[in-house]
Amino acid sequence: MLVDFNDLPETSRVWIYQANRSFSLDELEEIKQKLNDFVTQWTAHGADLKAGYDIKYKRFITIGLDQGLNAASGCSIDASVHFIQELEQAYNVDLMDKMNVSFKQGEFVAYKTLSDFKKMAKNKSVSPNTIVFNNLVTNIAEYRTNWEVPARDSWHNRFLN
Repeated sequence: MLVDFNDLPETSRVWIYQANRSFSLDELEEIKQKLNDFVTQWTAHGADLKAGYDIKYKRFITIGLDQGLNAASGCSIDASVHFIQELEQAYNVDLMDKMNVSFKQGEFVAYKTLSDFKKMAKNKSVSPNTIVFNNLVTNIAEYRTNWEVPARDSWHNRFLN
């Protein structure tokens, strides 16, 4: 059951997938249609899931699920991962690699391997004030308040010393 992401409760679970590149406007339109189709038919053991999605900066896909109606099951989570993998193949993009870091450089979103980010921190190319994307947030409340934060307020801080 597709709902507007902004209408989901703050406690809704989120999964964030960051792309290793920005999507084009045409790709974004196609991806939104595919997300609409997927979320509309997404179920857990035959029961509808109340879910929505958000796309930010032409590169982050966030799926939100109101677990108050029905919780995700192993099979439904597997279905969402399979869907994301299909997007990876269709658009030749990496969405599943959690060992990469996205952060803001001025108006732009940079995407680096974790090892490159560590080197940048050592060289002071990124600072505690650098805005990073904490893709480890687990619900919409955290997504709204702790997803886009200064590195000093995120797990990224461990690399800044």
